[in-house]
Amino acid sequence: MGFTSALVVEEIDGEFWKVREPLIYQGAEETFEIPEGFRTDFASVPRPLVWLIPRYGVYTRAAILHDYVLRTEKVGKADADGLFRRVLRECDVSRPRRWMMWAAVRLGSKLAGISPAAFVVWLVIAVLSVIFLAIPTVAVTVFLVLFWFIELIAWVVDRGAPPERRTRVPRPQMKT
Repeated sequence: MGFTSALVVEEIDGEFWKVREPLIYQGAEETFEIPEGFRTDFASVPRPLVWLIPRYGVYTRAAILHDYVLRTEKVGKADADGLFRRVLRECDVSRPRRWMMWAAVRLGSKLAGISPAAFVVWLVIAVLSVIFLAIPTVAVTVFLVLFWFIELIAWVVDRGAPPERRTRVPRPQMKT
């Protein structure tokens, strides 16, 4: 069980990548083949949290598989999220990180198909995650906004310069 092929991707732009060779995952009962050309953003992590969970890492293949099974509706949302957690374990993601990532994707799936017992587990993990993440996330967010203002000022100054002296600074974008 597990991935039976290497991950080969090509950058499309600063946010998206495409799979260049099929990525194959052999599960207990099913095989999933992510086709060449499949577009992904790797792990969809809010910007203030990338200090803890970057958009890519040992869990990249699990994130791509999760994107694929959700987008193609190969399995339901609850099963896709459970598969994601299992594959994170197979990729040697630490237990706290994988449960936190699972809680986040379950929230993203609007807790679709969750049983009462699984909801209690999710709630405990979500509350502990919020307690752990609250202060650093607020601090990072404050500094991201501050840096966005600095970039905005630099952009305005650059726009006011004569055309031959402009450095073509791109318009700042607040991304979360």
